[in-house]
Amino acid sequence: MVEIERKFILSKIPNSLPKSEIKQGYLQTDKDRTVRIRSVTDTDGFIKNILTIKGPSSENGMSRFEYETSIPKKNAKDLFSLCYKPLIEKTRHIYIFDGMKWELDEFHEANKGLLIGEIELKSESVNFKLPNFILEEVTGQKKYYNSMLQKYPFSDWEKGS
Repeated sequence: MVEIERKFILSKIPNSLPKSEIKQGYLQTDKDRTVRIRSVTDTDGFIKNILTIKGPSSENGMSRFEYETSIPKKNAKDLFSLCYKPLIEKTRHIYIFDGMKWELDEFHEANKGLLIGEIELKSESVNFKLPNFILEEVTGQKKYYNSMLQKYPFSDWEKGS
């Protein structure tokens, strides 16, 4: 399956949105593929563990192959122990705007203070309206990829890392 998404920096995240807690780690990160394990805990405490493999991004950064499959808790725990550290931790808020679903991520730990919004699209040419809290589009800017935030956290950016 091909994933098509655009990514934006946010000034804020609206209050009272449905949310989940996400912990994710990376088993492989290179230009040809990314292999990640993710644990998602919803507001009811239900945990879903997902193994994801992503291919290289298109030239504009909008599209890439993505494969996901659910895995048992024990397998997820074992795979997390193999991941590069630190893990990415964030709260994902779901925001519906102009009939489209946005995923608004509030990062924690080494990436605290970073707010990123993503919208998945059916094609690269889909037109959509931007919520008023969008500051800047960062689609295709590698430093905003979660796999890069694991290697070069937001908290280090001002230090010149």
